[in-house]
Amino acid sequence: MLHDNLNRFGLVALATDLTIEGDAATLMPPGTRLHVTRIAFDNPTTEDNLRATGPRLRDAVDLLVPGVPLSGIGFGCTSAAAVLGDGMDALAGGRAPVTTPAGAALLAFAALGVTRVALMTPYLAATTDLVGDHFAAHGVDVVRRSSMGHADDRDMAMLNPTEITEMALASDHPDAQALFMSCTALPALGLIDTLEGLLGKPVVTANQALFWAMLDRARIPGRGPGALFHTRSW
Repeated sequence: MLHDNLNRFGLVALATDLTIEGDAATLMPPGTRLHVTRIAFDNPTTEDNLRATGPRLRDAVDLLVPGVPLSGIGFGCTSAAAVLGDGMDALAGGRAPVTTPAGAALLAFAALGVTRVALMTPYLAATTDLVGDHFAAHGVDVVRRSSMGHADDRDMAMLNPTEITEMALASDHPDAQALFMSCTALPALGLIDTLEGLLGKPVVTANQALFWAMLDRARIPGRGPGALFHTRSW
């Protein structure tokens, strides 16, 4: 079995996600390696289609460099993670700790001292509620829920920076301590610093939170945009 000095991580990405690997290349620091596999996913992003990813997760994890130790595994879908809940380690077979964007967001909120958030998504409203309800069930007050109305994550990945920025600004709420931008397909990583300057509060995106939390759980200092990457839980 391979043993080296690198911290190796796995990522299970949706078959249709056009964004997450590019964001990962930006966020994973020197001394780490990310090994990626894909999982079948059927658009649109309905609750039934999201839930169907659960039984596929174990086989996908088994394809991640078999026989090689991993420091952690990321599951690349915020809304599916919200639907599947907190039992992701068991679904993945227990090979390594599994981090999801939904769970990572909750860890990020705690690290930032945030209990009230505004939620922006590129989804249909019903899918937005899956994420909002998940946060609420874990003690986070979602003071505003805003949806862009897209059903297919490939369309979400094609949204331009102006559209995303305008929606983010419109999604904020005076009572929100932070803005969360859901969906690993949303190309929002490069907008975080600008949005934080405009809003005067932390902006957390799905991919930012996912890779921050994966690294944080492994006690590896991360690099990335926004207030979150100046924060650790240890």
